[in-house]
Amino acid sequence: MADIDSAEPTQPAFPVPASVSPEAQRWLAMPPTRIRYPALDDTDAWLARIKQTDDYVLSRYGGHFPSVPTQETEIAGVHTFVLRPDGVPEGDTTPVYLDIHGGALIAGGGELCGLMASGMALTAGMETWSIDYRMPPLHPYPAALEDCLAVYQALIGARDPADVLVGGRSAGGNLAAALMLRARDEGLPGPAALVLVSPEVDLTESGDSFEINRAADNVLASLREVNLLYANGHDLADPYLSPLFGDVSGFPATFLQAGTRDLFLSNTVRMHRKLRATGVEAELHVFEAMPHGGFGGTSPEDREVSTEIRGFLERHRRQA
Repeated sequence: MADIDSAEPTQPAFPVPASVSPEAQRWLAMPPTRIRYPALDDTDAWLARIKQTDDYVLSRYGGHFPSVPTQETEIAGVHTFVLRPDGVPEGDTTPVYLDIHGGALIAGGGELCGLMASGMALTAGMETWSIDYRMPPLHPYPAALEDCLAVYQALIGARDPADVLVGGRSAGGNLAAALMLRARDEGLPGPAALVLVSPEVDLTESGDSFEINRAADNVLASLREVNLLYANGHDLADPYLSPLFGDVSGFPATFLQAGTRDLFLSNTVRMHRKLRATGVEAELHVFEAMPHGGFGGTSPEDREVSTEIRGFLERHRRQA
Protein backbone atom coordinates (compact mmCIF):
# COMPACT_ATOMS: atom_id res chain seq x y z
CA MET A 1 0.00 0.00 0.00
CA ALA A 2 1.23 3.43 -0.87
CA ASP A 3 2.76 5.93 1.50
CA ILE A 4 1.48 9.50 1.05
CA ASP A 5 4.98 10.41 -0.20
CA SER A 6 4.67 7.89 -3.02
CA ALA A 7 3.26 8.62 -6.45
CA GLU A 8 3.08 4.95 -7.38
CA PRO A 9 -0.48 3.89 -8.26
CA THR A 10 -2.14 1.12 -6.29
CA GLN A 11 -5.44 -0.64 -6.73
CA PRO A 12 -8.35 -0.95 -4.28
CA ALA A 13 -8.00 -4.05 -2.12
CA PHE A 14 -11.58 -5.17 -2.79
CA PRO A 15 -14.06 -4.83 -5.66
CA VAL A 16 -16.24 -1.74 -5.61
CA PRO A 17 -19.82 -2.82 -4.82
CA ALA A 18 -22.83 -1.84 -6.89
CA SER A 19 -24.90 -1.52 -3.71
CA VAL A 20 -23.80 2.08 -3.04
CA SER A 21 -24.22 5.37 -4.87
CA PRO A 22 -22.04 6.33 -7.86
CA GLU A 23 -20.32 8.94 -5.68
CA ALA A 24 -19.53 6.29 -3.08
CA GLN A 25 -18.29 3.93 -5.79
CA ARG A 26 -15.87 6.57 -7.04
CA TRP A 27 -14.58 7.09 -3.51
CA LEU A 28 -14.10 3.36 -2.97
CA ALA A 29 -12.23 3.12 -6.28
CA MET A 30 -9.56 5.46 -4.96
CA PRO A 31 -6.33 3.67 -4.02
CA PRO A 32 -5.68 3.21 -0.33
CA THR A 33 -3.27 5.64 1.27
CA ARG A 34 -1.01 4.53 4.07
CA ILE A 35 1.33 6.60 6.22
CA ARG A 36 4.71 5.60 7.61
CA TYR A 37 5.42 7.18 10.98
CA PRO A 38 8.77 8.25 12.47
CA ALA A 39 10.49 6.88 15.54
CA LEU A 40 8.70 7.94 18.70
CA ASP A 41 11.57 10.13 19.88
CA ASP A 42 12.06 12.01 16.58
CA THR A 43 10.06 15.18 17.33
CA ASP A 44 11.10 17.07 14.21
CA ALA A 45 10.11 14.17 11.96
CA TRP A 46 6.73 13.92 13.68
CA LEU A 47 6.08 17.63 13.20
CA ALA A 48 6.98 17.31 9.53
CA ARG A 49 4.74 14.26 9.12
CA ILE A 50 1.82 16.01 10.82
CA LYS A 51 2.18 19.02 8.51
CA GLN A 52 2.25 16.72 5.51
CA THR A 53 -0.87 14.93 6.75
CA ASP A 54 -2.72 18.22 7.26
CA ASP A 55 -1.69 19.36 3.78
CA TYR A 56 -2.91 16.06 2.34
CA VAL A 57 -6.30 16.38 4.10
CA LEU A 58 -6.68 19.90 2.71
CA SER A 59 -5.89 18.67 -0.80
CA ARG A 60 -8.25 15.67 -0.60
CA TYR A 61 -11.16 17.20 1.31
CA GLY A 62 -10.59 20.95 1.20
CA GLY A 63 -13.06 21.64 -1.58
CA HIS A 64 -15.86 20.04 0.40
CA PHE A 65 -15.70 22.30 3.48
CA PRO A 66 -18.66 24.71 3.47
CA SER A 67 -18.34 28.38 4.34
CA VAL A 68 -19.69 29.22 7.81
CA PRO A 69 -19.18 32.51 9.71
CA THR A 70 -16.35 31.74 12.13
CA GLN A 71 -14.67 33.60 14.97
CA GLU A 72 -11.32 32.60 16.48
CA THR A 73 -11.09 33.14 20.20
CA GLU A 74 -9.68 31.77 23.44
CA ILE A 75 -11.99 30.01 25.87
CA ALA A 76 -10.50 29.07 29.23
CA GLY A 77 -7.09 29.69 27.67
CA VAL A 78 -7.73 27.23 24.82
CA HIS A 79 -7.75 28.30 21.16
CA THR A 80 -11.29 27.73 19.96
CA PHE A 81 -13.33 28.40 16.83
CA VAL A 82 -16.90 29.61 17.31
CA LEU A 83 -19.09 28.99 14.27
CA ARG A 84 -22.57 30.39 13.85
CA PRO A 85 -24.44 29.33 10.71
CA ASP A 86 -26.67 31.93 9.10
CA GLY A 87 -29.97 32.23 10.93
CA VAL A 88 -28.68 30.90 14.25
CA PRO A 89 -29.36 33.55 16.90
CA GLU A 90 -26.82 34.86 19.37
CA GLY A 91 -27.49 34.91 23.10
CA ASP A 92 -26.82 33.06 26.32
CA THR A 93 -29.81 30.76 25.81
CA THR A 94 -28.76 29.59 22.36
CA PRO A 95 -27.87 25.86 22.39
CA VAL A 96 -24.24 25.05 21.64
CA TYR A 97 -22.71 22.01 19.98
CA LEU A 98 -19.21 21.33 21.32
CA ASP A 99 -17.27 19.77 18.43
CA ILE A 100 -14.00 17.89 18.98
CA HIS A 101 -12.08 17.42 15.75
CA GLY A 102 -10.56 14.25 14.37
CA GLY A 103 -7.05 13.69 13.08
CA ALA A 104 -5.61 10.64 14.85
CA LEU A 105 -4.94 12.71 18.00
CA ILE A 106 -2.03 14.46 16.26
CA ALA A 107 -3.43 16.28 13.22
CA GLY A 108 -6.33 18.53 12.23
CA GLY A 109 -5.38 21.50 14.38
CA GLY A 110 -5.17 25.18 13.49
CA GLU A 111 -6.91 26.13 10.26
CA LEU A 112 -8.21 22.61 9.73
CA CYS A 113 -9.93 22.62 13.12
CA GLY A 114 -12.18 25.47 12.04
CA LEU A 115 -12.72 24.14 8.54
CA MET A 116 -13.65 20.64 9.65
CA ALA A 117 -16.17 22.03 12.13
CA SER A 118 -18.07 23.86 9.39
CA GLY A 119 -19.90 20.79 8.15
CA MET A 120 -20.88 19.79 11.67
CA ALA A 121 -22.10 23.32 12.43
CA LEU A 122 -24.42 23.16 9.41
CA THR A 123 -25.53 19.63 10.28
CA ALA A 124 -26.34 20.62 13.85
CA GLY A 125 -27.84 23.94 12.82
CA MET A 126 -26.44 25.34 16.05
CA GLU A 127 -23.75 27.61 17.38
CA THR A 128 -20.71 25.34 17.39
CA TRP A 129 -17.53 25.57 19.46
CA SER A 130 -14.61 23.66 17.96
CA ILE A 131 -11.67 23.06 20.30
CA ASP A 132 -8.19 23.48 18.82
CA TYR A 133 -6.72 21.24 21.50
CA ARG A 134 -2.99 20.72 22.04
CA MET A 135 -1.48 17.60 20.50
CA PRO A 136 1.71 15.51 20.36
CA PRO A 137 4.57 15.43 19.87
CA LEU A 138 4.90 18.69 21.80
CA HIS A 139 1.84 18.15 23.99
CA PRO A 140 1.01 14.47 24.58
CA TYR A 141 -1.66 13.07 26.90
CA PRO A 142 -3.28 14.47 28.98
CA ALA A 143 -3.01 17.90 27.30
CA ALA A 144 -5.83 17.36 24.76
CA LEU A 145 -8.24 16.02 27.36
CA GLU A 146 -7.38 18.85 29.75
CA ASP A 147 -8.15 21.38 27.00
CA CYS A 148 -11.47 19.73 26.24
CA LEU A 149 -12.38 19.69 29.92
CA ALA A 150 -11.48 23.37 30.31
CA VAL A 151 -13.67 24.44 27.38
CA TYR A 152 -16.51 22.17 28.51
CA GLN A 153 -16.40 23.69 32.00
CA ALA A 154 -16.54 27.17 30.48
CA LEU A 155 -19.43 26.14 28.25
CA ILE A 156 -21.60 24.72 31.02
CA GLY A 157 -20.82 27.87 32.98
CA ALA A 158 -22.22 29.92 30.11
CA ARG A 159 -25.12 27.63 29.18
CA ASP A 160 -27.53 25.34 30.95
CA PRO A 161 -26.18 21.79 30.41
CA ALA A 162 -29.55 20.99 28.82
CA ASP A 163 -28.50 23.37 26.03
CA VAL A 164 -25.11 21.72 25.51
CA LEU A 165 -24.49 18.83 23.09
CA VAL A 166 -21.08 17.24 22.59
CA GLY A 167 -19.61 15.22 19.75
CA GLY A 168 -16.54 14.14 17.89
CA ARG A 169 -15.44 12.20 14.86
CA SER A 170 -12.69 9.58 14.96
CA ALA A 171 -10.03 10.87 17.39
CA GLY A 172 -12.55 13.52 18.39
CA GLY A 173 -14.87 10.68 19.37
CA ASN A 174 -12.14 9.38 21.67
CA LEU A 175 -11.88 12.75 23.38
CA ALA A 176 -15.64 13.32 23.48
CA ALA A 177 -16.19 9.98 25.24
CA ALA A 178 -13.19 10.49 27.53
CA LEU A 179 -14.56 13.94 28.36
CA MET A 180 -17.80 12.34 29.56
CA LEU A 181 -15.80 10.13 31.94
CA ARG A 182 -13.59 12.96 33.13
CA ALA A 183 -16.48 15.41 33.61
CA ARG A 184 -18.38 12.87 35.68
CA ASP A 185 -15.30 12.16 37.79
CA GLU A 186 -14.93 15.91 38.36
CA GLY A 187 -18.54 16.12 39.53
CA LEU A 188 -19.68 18.12 36.49
CA PRO A 189 -23.12 17.71 34.92
CA GLY A 190 -23.27 15.93 31.59
CA PRO A 191 -24.58 17.41 28.33
CA ALA A 192 -27.95 16.74 26.75
CA ALA A 193 -26.55 14.33 24.17
CA LEU A 194 -23.38 12.84 22.71
CA VAL A 195 -22.46 12.14 19.06
CA LEU A 196 -19.68 9.63 18.30
CA VAL A 197 -18.87 9.24 14.61
CA SER A 198 -16.54 6.29 14.00
CA PRO A 199 -14.95 6.93 17.40
CA GLU A 200 -11.40 5.89 18.23
CA VAL A 201 -12.44 4.65 21.66
CA ASP A 202 -9.93 1.76 21.86
CA LEU A 203 -6.29 2.76 21.45
CA THR A 204 -5.26 -0.87 22.05
CA GLU A 205 -6.95 -1.74 18.72
CA SER A 206 -8.36 -4.99 20.09
CA GLY A 207 -11.57 -5.24 18.06
CA ASP A 208 -12.36 -7.63 15.23
CA SER A 209 -12.51 -4.96 12.52
CA PHE A 210 -8.85 -4.05 13.12
CA GLU A 211 -8.09 -7.36 11.40
CA ILE A 212 -11.10 -7.86 9.12
CA ASN A 213 -11.14 -4.33 7.70
CA ARG A 214 -7.40 -3.76 7.68
CA ALA A 215 -7.27 -3.99 3.89
CA ALA A 216 -10.88 -3.00 3.21
CA ASP A 217 -10.64 0.54 4.60
CA ASN A 218 -9.00 2.68 1.91
CA VAL A 219 -8.80 5.72 4.20
CA LEU A 220 -7.36 4.50 7.49
CA ALA A 221 -4.75 2.00 8.71
CA SER A 222 -3.55 1.04 12.18
CA LEU A 223 -2.55 3.98 14.36
CA ARG A 224 -0.50 2.01 16.88
CA GLU A 225 2.58 4.25 16.62
CA VAL A 226 0.47 7.38 16.90
CA ASN A 227 -1.40 5.99 19.90
CA LEU A 228 1.87 5.32 21.68
CA LEU A 229 3.07 8.84 20.91
CA TYR A 230 -0.17 10.29 22.27
CA ALA A 231 -0.17 8.11 25.41
CA ASN A 232 3.38 9.16 26.33
CA GLY A 233 4.04 6.05 28.39
CA HIS A 234 0.59 5.73 29.94
CA ASP A 235 -1.38 2.49 29.66
CA LEU A 236 -3.34 2.48 26.39
CA ALA A 237 -6.17 0.65 28.17
CA ASP A 238 -6.65 3.46 30.69
CA PRO A 239 -10.28 4.61 30.26
CA TYR A 240 -9.22 8.23 29.75
CA LEU A 241 -7.18 6.97 26.78
CA SER A 242 -9.54 4.19 25.68
CA PRO A 243 -13.05 5.14 26.87
CA LEU A 244 -14.41 1.80 25.69
CA PHE A 245 -12.90 0.31 28.85
CA GLY A 246 -14.46 2.89 31.20
CA ASP A 247 -17.67 2.91 33.20
CA VAL A 248 -20.12 4.44 30.74
CA SER A 249 -23.16 4.29 33.00
CA GLY A 250 -24.84 7.65 33.19
CA PHE A 251 -23.68 8.78 29.74
CA PRO A 252 -26.14 11.02 27.91
CA ALA A 253 -28.17 9.72 24.99
CA THR A 254 -25.61 8.75 22.36
CA PHE A 255 -25.58 8.57 18.56
CA LEU A 256 -22.95 6.25 17.01
CA GLN A 257 -22.11 5.79 13.33
CA ALA A 258 -19.64 3.74 11.29
CA GLY A 259 -19.46 1.77 8.02
CA THR A 260 -18.99 -1.87 7.09
CA ARG A 261 -15.47 -1.16 5.74
CA ASP A 262 -14.51 1.15 8.61
CA LEU A 263 -11.42 0.13 10.56
CA PHE A 264 -13.17 1.51 13.64
CA LEU A 265 -16.38 -0.47 13.11
CA SER A 266 -15.63 -2.68 16.14
CA ASN A 267 -14.97 0.38 18.27
CA THR A 268 -18.39 1.75 17.38
CA VAL A 269 -20.31 -1.51 17.72
CA ARG A 270 -18.69 -2.43 21.03
CA MET A 271 -19.28 1.04 22.47
CA HIS A 272 -22.92 0.86 21.41
CA ARG A 273 -23.43 -2.50 23.10
CA LYS A 274 -21.66 -1.32 26.26
CA LEU A 275 -23.82 1.78 26.48
CA ARG A 276 -26.97 -0.26 25.94
CA ALA A 277 -25.90 -2.76 28.62
CA THR A 278 -25.73 0.03 31.19
CA GLY A 279 -29.13 1.42 30.27
CA VAL A 280 -27.94 4.39 28.21
CA GLU A 281 -30.13 5.38 25.29
CA ALA A 282 -27.88 4.68 22.29
CA GLU A 283 -28.55 4.32 18.59
CA LEU A 284 -26.18 2.79 16.05
CA HIS A 285 -26.06 3.56 12.31
CA VAL A 286 -23.85 1.36 10.11
CA PHE A 287 -23.58 2.25 6.42
CA GLU A 288 -22.96 -0.12 3.55
CA ALA A 289 -19.34 -0.31 2.32
CA MET A 290 -18.46 2.97 4.03
CA PRO A 291 -14.80 3.33 5.04
CA HIS A 292 -13.56 5.53 7.86
CA GLY A 293 -14.83 9.09 7.52
CA GLY A 294 -17.48 8.39 4.91
CA PHE A 295 -17.38 8.87 1.14
CA GLY A 296 -15.74 12.27 0.93
CA GLY A 297 -18.69 14.32 2.14
CA THR A 298 -20.64 14.67 -1.11
CA SER A 299 -22.40 11.33 -1.54
CA PRO A 300 -26.07 10.61 -0.76
CA GLU A 301 -24.82 8.36 2.03
CA ASP A 302 -22.85 11.22 3.61
CA ARG A 303 -25.93 13.41 3.42
CA GLU A 304 -27.98 10.66 5.04
CA VAL A 305 -25.49 10.49 7.93
CA SER A 306 -25.88 14.25 8.40
CA THR A 307 -29.66 13.94 8.31
CA GLU A 308 -29.60 11.23 10.96
CA ILE A 309 -27.32 13.30 13.20
CA ARG A 310 -29.49 16.39 12.74
CA GLY A 311 -32.60 14.43 13.68
CA PHE A 312 -30.91 12.98 16.75
CA LEU A 313 -29.78 16.42 17.93
CA GLU A 314 -33.23 17.90 17.30
CA ARG A 315 -34.78 15.18 19.44
CA HIS A 316 -32.41 15.77 22.35
CA ARG A 317 -31.79 19.51 22.36
CA ARG A 318 -34.09 21.65 24.42
CA GLN A 319 -36.59 23.36 22.18
CA ALA A 320 -37.20 27.10 22.52
